[in-house]
Amino acid sequence: MAGFVVAVTGGVASGKSEATREFERLGIAVADADIAARAVVEPGQPALAAVVERFGAGVLGPDGRLDRAAMRRRVFSDPDARAALESLLHPPIRAWLHETCDAATGPYAVVAIPLLAEGGGRAAYPWLGRILVVDVPEAVQLARLQARDGVDAALAARMVAAQATRAQRLAMADDVVVNDGALGDLQAAVRRLHIRYLALAA
Repeated sequence: MAGFVVAVTGGVASGKSEATREFERLGIAVADADIAARAVVEPGQPALAAVVERFGAGVLGPDGRLDRAAMRRRVFSDPDARAALESLLHPPIRAWLHETCDAATGPYAVVAIPLLAEGGGRAAYPWLGRILVVDVPEAVQLARLQARDGVDAALAARMVAAQATRAQRLAMADDVVVNDGALGDLQAAVRRLHIRYLALAA
């Protein structure tokens, strides 16, 4: 079992994925909320049965799996449906992440939770040892979004506005990496944090 768990979070296009990949290269186990969200709705999982019971069999594709695109269209046009879906999926996602981190054998484990600030922060994940925020100035975030996803400035701004603010994320941070430079700078910052976390786990 890992000594403690570090949550990695940050806004869209902040560089969270690059940070967690660097932790993996350093031999640290990473549990990813995006993978958890898919795992808990696999056929046969209780969460999928609960979603079908709430929303009907129409949310399933021909293969019996959750039709994620159809589900997204439904919940993003209906705030009540979105809240209902989140109430069904967030508890098993949190449990999956906790179990995966518990099973990690390294000195510490990393859990990637993009929407940590939006999903209750530390109160929803009391087992977190530290929270690392990958921070980026909004102007850089907007430019990266437009370049990465091919979206226009207006849509990029809406995507950023739909998330927690920088101030909300930074308020819950134990550690912050400002990722406004080259990839190598981010990787070096993660390696420095890794040395600190090894010392904390010792």
